[in-house]
Amino acid sequence: MGILVSTFLIGGAMFYVLQLLGMQVSFIYCLLFGALISPTDPIAVLGILKKAGVPKKLETKIVGESLFNDGVGVVIFLTIYQIAASGSGNVNSMDIVQLFGQEVIGGVVLGLILGWITYRLLKSIDDFDIEVIITLATVMAGTIIAQKLHLSAPLAMVTAGLMVGNDTVRDTAMSETTEMYVDKFWELIDILLNAILFVLIGMEMLVLVFEGKYIVAGLLAIPIILACRYISLLLPINFFKKKLDFVPNTNLIMTWGGLRGGISIALALGLSQEMHRDLFLVITYIVVVFSILVQGLTIEKLVKKLKIKSKEV
Repeated sequence: MGILVSTFLIGGAMFYVLQLLGMQVSFIYCLLFGALISPTDPIAVLGILKKAGVPKKLETKIVGESLFNDGVGVVIFLTIYQIAASGSGNVNSMDIVQLFGQEVIGGVVLGLILGWITYRLLKSIDDFDIEVIITLATVMAGTIIAQKLHLSAPLAMVTAGLMVGNDTVRDTAMSETTEMYVDKFWELIDILLNAILFVLIGMEMLVLVFEGKYIVAGLLAIPIILACRYISLLLPINFFKKKLDFVPNTNLIMTWGGLRGGISIALALGLSQEMHRDLFLVITYIVVVFSILVQGLTIEKLVKKLKIKSKEV
């Protein structure tokens, strides 16, 4: 829910900002930008939070939210993209609800099924190299199945990963040696894919047009995105406050610690020229750079200033 609220808040705010800057951009394209910039990067977030000494329970909430944000964000982006690409009136509201529900619910259900099958396979053997291959096969086969059934592959993989990565499941299905090899294998895959993505990003920057208005729009987008994220987190945090044990200033830490990264740029690269690709790519680059350099380098100081102790586990 939070990422959906964030998408519309950012999209609406950027629509008026771009109008003030003299750029006539349709509202649907601003919503596309809101969808691609709302997800946070779980890998960047996890590394920063560990260094900052954030309490484990808060770290778990932030990283878990980031993982699901990626999946839900991609679904929202693809849904809005389909509306924008179809023109004016070819997609009605029921089509949108059906597409979104099928992608989200179907993706989660598929992920649970894949996670259970993977768990049973891992539990049946004790050979770390085969078990690593099983996890890889789950991702590859699961992605193909999701695409064939028109379900959300990112959400399916996140759900399966959370299920297999659960401490209880890991303890009963994998030996310590297998856990180590599985973790290192997927860390390596993540590093390689991120390296490829950022090489492509660097190549794209060589042909980008950095107009003055684009840069101004990107700078104005930074406080807008932070404010919209803070607002979008208010409702879920207040709703679950009694059920979940939140540390003080959770909303502030989750807002400042919600770094944007590769997923946002990858989605922005998928825009067409009719969707103002160059404009939104420049804005996305500026937001991501600020997110990593400024937010990433100051989150530790913020945690210390708020006196949130890592001993709270």
